Amino acid sequence: MKRREFIVGIGGSAIAWPIAARAQQSERMRRIGVLMGFAESDPEGQRYIKAFLQGLQDLGWAPGRNVQIEYRWGGSDPGRIQTYATELVGLKPDVILGQSALTLVPLQQATHTIPIVFMQVIDPVESGFVASMARPTGNLTGFAPFEASVTTKWLEMLKEISPSVIQVAVILNPDQAPNVVMLRAIEAAAVSLGMRLTVAGVHDAADIERAINARMRESNDGLIVLPNPIANNHRELIVTLAAKHRLPAVYPFRYFVAVGGLMSYGADIAANIGRRLHILIAF
Repeated sequence: MKRREFIVGIGGSAIAWPIAARAQQSERMRRIGVLMGFAESDPEGQRYIKAFLQGLQDLGWAPGRNVQIEYRWGGSDPGRIQTYATELVGLKPDVILGQSALTLVPLQQATHTIPIVFMQVIDPVESGFVASMARPTGNLTGFAPFEASVTTKWLEMLKEISPSVIQVAVILNPDQAPNVVMLRAIEAAAVSLGMRLTVAGVHDAADIERAINARMRESNDGLIVLPNPIANNHRELIVTLAAKHRLPAVYPFRYFVAVGGLMSYGADIAANIGRRLHILIAF
């Protein structure tokens, strides 16, 4: 079975497999490595995996029968994710599924030959992961849930729900290229909307608390949280602090709203994993 046939298969049911590929499923057990930027106990991370397994099942792949899946849950700890990336590459899987940019960087560093599919990377071209959407090149491909331009919508939503908002605090991980790309887009949009930005780079829960608590003495403030594993894994803390200080806030994913967040605007990643993760290049 060719690598191209296998990697297309895990992408989703929207892509048909060659008949020959289906006939060859029984030749040997395939192996997939999965590196998640969630804690294993996180219900959203488990929702992603459930959708992924359903997509595999729809295509005739069953764990233990014709495919073996190695999971690693790194949370938002870069050191742990680095260790797990090295472990997964050492297992020599047929393909690796990386959940976010935080998982993609160490995977990309660890192998240039094993195909890597990402499921949640914002603007992978501008972020420097692939050369182009039409021809990503190298061993990376995947699904981009939205472009950096969506940040304009987030600012507009804040202004609509709270017209007095002038100052907007942006919570991001400055070490992640997609967050930097999105920040540039927010900065450009803020000028046209007459809004000012305060940038808060965070690496852990303590940074998040300091960043949001600093807004308690400010009036006419709003909050935007950029998508990254640190914010995602500490979403309940962010939502609680925003509510405590009465900060109108917009979040990138619905699961922030599910724990009490005010509003979100973005893609449903789990819904796309099983059926709409289009593979962009042939390996």
